[in-house]
Amino acid sequence: MSRTRTAAIALFALLALLLTLPGTARASAGLAPPRPAHPERDWMGSTIRAHEGGRSPNSPPPVAASVEGVDVSSHNGEVPWATLWKSGVRFAYTKATEGTGYTNPYFAQQYDGSYDVGMIRGAYHFALPDHSSGAAQANYFVDHGGGWSGDGRTLPGVLDMEYNPYGSTCYGKSASALVSWMRDFFTTYRERTGRDAVIYTSTTWWRQCTGDNGSFGSVDPLWIPRYGSSPGTLPNGWDFHTFWQYTDTGPTVGDHDRFNGSMTRLRALADG
Repeated sequence: MSRTRTAAIALFALLALLLTLPGTARASAGLAPPRPAHPERDWMGSTIRAHEGGRSPNSPPPVAASVEGVDVSSHNGEVPWATLWKSGVRFAYTKATEGTGYTNPYFAQQYDGSYDVGMIRGAYHFALPDHSSGAAQANYFVDHGGGWSGDGRTLPGVLDMEYNPYGSTCYGKSASALVSWMRDFFTTYRERTGRDAVIYTSTTWWRQCTGDNGSFGSVDPLWIPRYGSSPGTLPNGWDFHTFWQYTDTGPTVGDHDRFNGSMTRLRALADG
């Protein structure tokens, strides 16, 4: 075998190995993280049950003031909004983007469809902090459906921070680096829209990946996922939750949520 052919085979083997490395190893090798294989399988809470379990009540105990809602993504396909409206759902969040390379192909039907039946609506972004900066992803989100308008029925955008579906739980980042990434996202989102974004995250993930950072609670509303009879213990920095994802097995679309307040307060959040 010639030296040239031997060298070519060795180079090919090295490239194949690098392409299969997880994100953290690729980064140390000077390579960008691999492109997500199945972003359509990532939605708000898609990693929560596998990591945290929980029993999903389809109807948790009633409270004095709350508003029923849902969150959807491309895995739901075309959503029957009239059915949800008749069941009492009054707000909806739709996945708009993931990283800086994916947009929900059903976004228009889901985002506009919820609005058309009378719901208050909003959009969310599935974060991939190991792929690009917080600012880059905030701009991509705003440019692809995640903006805000003062029409009284559009809620501020949501940053979905949960377990990495493609690699290490905390995206190969230190707690301080993840906190800086989120701050970069939130600052850019506010500069672009004039609104402070909501953060969706679980208490367990927050403790593990941010070092239980307490600096966001005074500004960014909290959306807590917990599949049980109550929202449970909240992440450090928040004294109350704004949204609660209480089940991923609810009727029609799976993910059902509650706004922690009256319809008047939900409209106030939309108004800004």
